Amino acid sequence: MLRIAVPNKGMLSEPSWNLLDEAGYALRTNARQLVVEDPDNGIELFYLRPLDIAVYVGRGTVDVGITGRDLLLNSGTQAIETMPLGFGASTFRFAAPADSAIRQLSDIQGKRVASSYDKLVGDYLTERGIDAEIIHLDGAVESSVHLGVADLIADVVSTGTTLRNAGLHIFGDPILRSEAIMIRSPRLAEDNADLARLMRRLQGVLTAHRYVLMDFDIPVGKVSQAVAITPGFESPTISPLHDSQWSAVRVMVPKKQVNKLMDDLYEIGARAIIVTALQASRM
Repeated sequence: MLRIAVPNKGMLSEPSWNLLDEAGYALRTNARQLVVEDPDNGIELFYLRPLDIAVYVGRGTVDVGITGRDLLLNSGTQAIETMPLGFGASTFRFAAPADSAIRQLSDIQGKRVASSYDKLVGDYLTERGIDAEIIHLDGAVESSVHLGVADLIADVVSTGTTLRNAGLHIFGDPILRSEAIMIRSPRLAEDNADLARLMRRLQGVLTAHRYVLMDFDIPVGKVSQAVAITPGFESPTISPLHDSQWSAVRVMVPKKQVNKLMDDLYEIGARAIIVTALQASRM
């Protein structure tokens, strides 16, 4: 039975549960339930603190986990990133007081850097030959400079508004671009059959989130133009209609491009253009 760890709380929790639910796995029925067995699908789910998941997967008996790339790198374990999941995106940046002389990476030399991700930040600076003191703080670190704990911070940045309100400016390249990922234990073989099945299911749901099914009718003489606009994965399905001058086309297209593609198809003569949502897929 494959043991899978998912976030119990936090930003990654609900998307992770939704992903597993749409992939056909049984989830817990109440918030106090921390372990769920799903013998029909051969898995056992463990609801754990997001900060701990990489540790359980890298050092314990949990086979697979869903966590953030930032949390994996900060854990110091040997858990292996196996699959990006496309949600929970975040960017880590350095920020210093707006009126300070800290403007580039080399200026961090000898300074105090406050962060909740001390290993991640420490490794980043060491790899670049910069010696700095990393001050570990749990939670928000914006006040650390004002309160005299640090000279600058390294933290998650979205719009940068929170940092600017704290009198800080962002500088340098991003330390890391993170997102939700699936990780596996170093003891679990890369070609494990249960792992491969889990990945196919999750990838099928992720593909269904990004694509829709488009059907349309097109004059036979315009089929090549239509296929050039909507090539699909391998190739669209082309079927003859009762009127021999028309063909029916079925193809998967990126959800974000739907309206533009419909406009382009209509302009070359496509009609009866219909879009259908996907629930799951196997590609």
